[in-house]
Amino acid sequence: MAAPFARAVCASLSVKGATQCACRRASRPRKVQVRCLSSTPSYFSGHSKWATIKHDKAKNDAGKSKQRSLMTRDITNAVKLGGPNPDMNARLHLAISIAKKSAVPKASIEAAIARGQGLSATGAALENLTLEAILPPSIATIIECQTDNKLRALAELRLIVKEAGGQVSTVGFMFEKKGRIILRKKENVGVDEVLEPALDAGALDVFEDEEGRVVLFTEPAQTNKIAESLAKELEMEIEESEIIFDPNEDTKIPLDDEGAAKELSERFLDKLQDVQGIQGVYTNWSKGAISDEIWEELSSKVAV
Repeated sequence: MAAPFARAVCASLSVKGATQCACRRASRPRKVQVRCLSSTPSYFSGHSKWATIKHDKAKNDAGKSKQRSLMTRDITNAVKLGGPNPDMNARLHLAISIAKKSAVPKASIEAAIARGQGLSATGAALENLTLEAILPPSIATIIECQTDNKLRALAELRLIVKEAGGQVSTVGFMFEKKGRIILRKKENVGVDEVLEPALDAGALDVFEDEEGRVVLFTEPAQTNKIAESLAKELEMEIEESEIIFDPNEDTKIPLDDEGAAKELSERFLDKLQDVQGIQGVYTNWSKGAISDEIWEELSSKVAV
């Protein structure tokens, strides 16, 4: 009875020209589509924990780089003012001690001392390089650099300007070249006490900066002479004595767009700080409507 019953139940089906028993067809396992689901949470770009850590690390590294640049600049200025021997130059001795405590590499300290003498770390003579450019949003910029390879340094600076959305352009007519002397603060000595002897010595202008230091503008060729004369007469220490490019008031551009200001800082000024030999960055911007925090950050990255 089993065989006839099986034949009765099993209907013949044609599949692609072949005969197949329905019972055999039924015995095959059914194909089930399975979708793989992951329990791992999705992170959007820029919001992951790693992205946050990476961003914070980059910010901290940039801060350290900026501090080291300021320290090596102090060393270079100390050498220019008092010579390369720290035993005979108290200011240089202090600048080197601060740099060492802040883990500034020995090679960077030695390079800064050499630069103060107009030499590279290898002893080669350094050449001065000046590049003028326009950076977004229409900011006139002058970059001063000392280098032992002008062509290489010029190519590097041009690339930074281009990647920041700027272009090399003549902007020197928007600035006035001046000597600037900054006197270290001394108790009971301010602008009133310095004004008369400074003008007698040949200073063009005397004023007090935000830190309470007395600042003098001079003719570029007279800067060192006037600095030495006042230091001796007033028994004051010279904090800085250098030639700068001061922007003309009628050409200044207000920074009103915070997004553009941040891009200028991150895409241009931060990259310049990694270039060895930068002596000064001068711009014709003014604060405008941006926040005090962003303005302070920008100002700390240029010669002011």
